[in-house]
Amino acid sequence: MILHITSKGEWLAARQRGEYTAPSLETEGFIHCSTEKQVLHVANAFYRGKNDLVLLVLNEAALKPGLKWEAPAGPSAAGISESDSFPHIFGPINLTAVASVLDFEPDPVSGTFILPSIPTGS
Repeated sequence: MILHITSKGEWLAARQRGEYTAPSLETEGFIHCSTEKQVLHVANAFYRGKNDLVLLVLNEAALKPGLKWEAPAGPSAAGISESDSFPHIFGPINLTAVASVLDFEPDPVSGTFILPSIPTGS
């Protein structure tokens, strides 16, 4: 399973369109994703102070577009090494690859993200 952070509004729009896209697909040619180990570092570095987020849990085997594991595309998040490989999806995500959608809100006091329980075996 790989993970992608997005807003609830973007997820609802994707459900209406029948596929999920992200602005990075147009600007960088791919959709940024993370592993379970990487996602909190990414969330706390790039989404701090944002609410109304969801975490898309994606089944790699069900993805229709290409998936490549590559070095970080931008500034390194705290706790992420330049040698870490990140999953990048090279096309719109088919909704059949979304195994689950989890609320992903920061802690109201500290503002940091906590990983929700991710279902396995989907």
